[in-house]
Amino acid sequence: MTPYAGEVNSFERSQARVIPLRPVIREPLWRHVVGDVLRRERLAQERTLKDVADAARISMPYLSEVERGRKEASSEVLAAAARALGLGLADLLVLSQDELARLTQARSASEKAIRVAGVSVSVGVSGGTGTGAGTGVRTGSRRAEMCLAA
Repeated sequence: MTPYAGEVNSFERSQARVIPLRPVIREPLWRHVVGDVLRRERLAQERTLKDVADAARISMPYLSEVERGRKEASSEVLAAAARALGLGLADLLVLSQDELARLTQARSASEKAIRVAGVSVSVGVSGGTGTGAGTGVRTGSRRAEMCLAA
């Protein structure tokens, strides 16, 4: 019996296919950095999402999405959220810039470690928990993502 086009014979089925991996380092997105800073400040003040959303006069679900980096908030919304936390917009931007610098340094160190070790798996600072093909890990306010790229 001849296999049809696209069929795999028993020999091919028993052979493992090796896919080489290449490092994928992702830049942190601004909305993720700002969201992490807002959430960290809110938790440091031991305030609820509802409390801060009410004080900022924005909806609680929207503030939640901003904190999780899912929404790109306008400057007016960011200023209102910052004010509700006792910060000015400039304070929020400075804290976010500091966080971005820290994440960039961590990313550079990860890239260097990957090059030195010759590791096939990459670590990227990102805002998600993976693309479906990777496994996401969240540590503190930084999101580290293990991505397998074919």
